[in-house]
Amino acid sequence: MYDSVLLAYDGSREGRTALREGALLARRFGSKVFLLCVVPENPGVRIGEAAHAGAMVHTQDVHVQLFEEAMERLQAFGFERRGRLVTGEPAAEIAACAREIKADLLVVGHRKKSLLERWWSGGTGAYLVDHIGCSLLISRRLVSDAEFFAEVGPVEPAT
Repeated sequence: MYDSVLLAYDGSREGRTALREGALLARRFGSKVFLLCVVPENPGVRIGEAAHAGAMVHTQDVHVQLFEEAMERLQAFGFERRGRLVTGEPAAEIAACAREIKADLLVVGHRKKSLLERWWSGGTGAYLVDHIGCSLLISRRLVSDAEFFAEVGPVEPAT
């Protein structure tokens, strides 16, 4: 059913939830997993860079570390290391990647936002729904590592 699963990851608590839930679902279906981490480049980040030189470099460094940690986690879950780190507007980058890898399922986390945050960041969810050709899972289920391994049994880490 789901041959290829795209996990969009940002390192947040919600992103870690999506990573585990998406990985669990992928294990159940025997799917290939692709991890995408997007370093946001939007008006807020550009304003931050203007106010504090080096903010973008720091953001990039943090995301490189988050990406590597997520790749290690997926490898421990038994998946091949497949993914990439990109810079851009998250919704557009996620949708483009989903189309490029021909994902059957896109898994994202959800973080509640205030009205001002929604106005500032735009309609990410609506954009994704309109620009992907696959199913979309908005992960809300908390899955611990222990629960993951209890459900799938022993996993041989991928090389």
